[in-house]
Amino acid sequence: MKQLLEQWQSDAAAPRAAKVYEIRLPLFDAAKIAALSELFPGRSEEQILTDLLSAALDQIEAEFPYERGPVAEVDEEGDPIYADAGLTPRYRALIDQHVERLKNSDSEGGGG
Repeated sequence: MKQLLEQWQSDAAAPRAAKVYEIRLPLFDAAKIAALSELFPGRSEEQILTDLLSAALDQIEAEFPYERGPVAEVDEEGDPIYADAGLTPRYRALIDQHVERLKNSDSEGGGG
């Protein structure tokens, strides 16, 4: 989250997908988003929501448990390096599939 605050202060933004997601926030969370938007006037409420969601998704992925899989390679000292057989590789493969799908729908003007 510290990195996110630094990003807000530097005003960097990532490319956006054409698909629009609608959500209804609990009242107190909506007030927090409004307060953050006032604290960082260069950021709209939508940008703050997007950035917070992105940070939360990164944090969730970091919490996926590691599950040792087969030996993927051997390091320079001859010690085995095991592949991750847990949720992370499957999650990343699914992300790649959805990135391609979203890129294709964006380029076709489908947006959603």
